[in-house]
Amino acid sequence: MKTVHMIAFALVVIGALNWGLVGLFKFDLVNTILSATGLETIVHILIGVSAVYLIFTHMNDCKVCAAK
Repeated sequence: MKTVHMIAFALVVIGALNWGLVGLFKFDLVNTILSATGLETIVHILIGVSAVYLIFTHMNDCKVCAAK
């Protein structure tokens, strides 16, 4: 499960950075890199699924939250 967690975390970070770029500069990096390959929609779906996964597993994985 650690591998799934690490992949989900990486995808959520990529998604968050992409939204930061969209908000600040109106620049969609995922679209720019992947639009020619047709993988853009799949990556956006995987980022969303990863966020949902982390929402439900965060309390078990987070050392800060588990310490309380």
